[in-house]
Amino acid sequence: MSKFIPSQPSRRHFLRGTGALIALPALESIGFRRFASAASKVPSAPSKRCVFLSIGFGVTKETWFPDVRQTGADYELSEGLSPLARHQSDITVIQGCSNQFSNEAHWGSTFWLTGANRYSVPGQNMANSISADQVVAQHLGQDTRFSSLQLNAASLEGHGPGLSLAWNQRGKPVAGQNDPVQVFHKLFSADDMPLEQRQAAIAENRSVLDAVLTQARSVKRGLAKTDTDKLDEYFQGIRDIETRLEKDELWLDIPKAKAPLQEPEPGLKGRAEIEIMQDLIIAALQTDSTRALTYRMPGQSLLNSLNLKPSSHNVSHYSPGERMEASKLRDKTHSELLARLIDKLKAVREADGSSLFDNTAVAFGSNISSIHYLTNCPTVITGGGANLKLGQHIVLAEDTPLCNVWLTMLQGLGIQTQQHGDSTGVVKELQT
Repeated sequence: MSKFIPSQPSRRHFLRGTGALIALPALESIGFRRFASAASKVPSAPSKRCVFLSIGFGVTKETWFPDVRQTGADYELSEGLSPLARHQSDITVIQGCSNQFSNEAHWGSTFWLTGANRYSVPGQNMANSISADQVVAQHLGQDTRFSSLQLNAASLEGHGPGLSLAWNQRGKPVAGQNDPVQVFHKLFSADDMPLEQRQAAIAENRSVLDAVLTQARSVKRGLAKTDTDKLDEYFQGIRDIETRLEKDELWLDIPKAKAPLQEPEPGLKGRAEIEIMQDLIIAALQTDSTRALTYRMPGQSLLNSLNLKPSSHNVSHYSPGERMEASKLRDKTHSELLARLIDKLKAVREADGSSLFDNTAVAFGSNISSIHYLTNCPTVITGGGANLKLGQHIVLAEDTPLCNVWLTMLQGLGIQTQQHGDSTGVVKELQT
């Protein structure tokens, strides 16, 4: 992560509270000031963006995956992917990837972007690590109002634990929002509270943080290592809040972008919910409100909106008959919606004449492949933001780390990292 060193550290640079000085993380919060004057300027080149879209229970393996004998550009789209035909030259389908530590067949997204070993911490049965989207946020989210945006569906069957697809640098869940109306207001509605009152609220929150850290000074003395580790995690959470407060203060007097869409109707579910969330994703990227987004897509409500009777869990246990037909229709609907998103990305023009599609990397998939199998994670990559080779079908060696795909994307976005999760290297077939 790039670090910005302030010439004169503010009083917030260090917090007293544990008998020693606590440095704030990598001080992007102070680095934010570097971008204050640039926030309202048009960049000389379009910014890179990244979007991750995850489904819960996977796909129908018999009809979603292309024929493994057809690789490269000369392949036939499968039945499940057929709605993407008009974009075939702009998508890459990848087979063979998995997360080696995944062992929970109902968790389609918990470790999807992290590749973490849930048992990596002795004495704990649930540990995680930073997700790929938060790596993007650390590098590309410093000069936007929101470092990242996490979206959820109202129904999340098959996704597993987590507050969103996002996990922070200590592997703790990052909260998401599941109401399109609230997302709209977060992005575009002005805060009616007078500036002075908002400044006072931030100052009050800072005072509370200082008081909490002072209290923690006496608590830390004499603690066992396990408790010390827990307290360190707590301090990291305090530092994260501090960073957000610094960023909130920077943007207090900068108006939010004008909304390029109408306020959503309340109560949308299923397919209609996905469509409005897509529209909000486009609007957030178009206005440069954020450059890192995730969306945990709905399960049961999507089936309901398609007038399908089986539950999303039962559909995942399909066999020839009603459940399998429901699974296949769900797959086609996902592909139709992904094609819709690509259409919209291509339709938005940037200041230099390129499209939003040209500057945005998009990943679609799940940690579960089919019928609760945890190998051959369904993976579709599209968008030009990460300079990846599109228009092909790639079949990798069985159990290639899915994090190799994320590492390749991260490097393509210009992020200089050599490792992500359990990655063993980049996917050379993806590189241009």
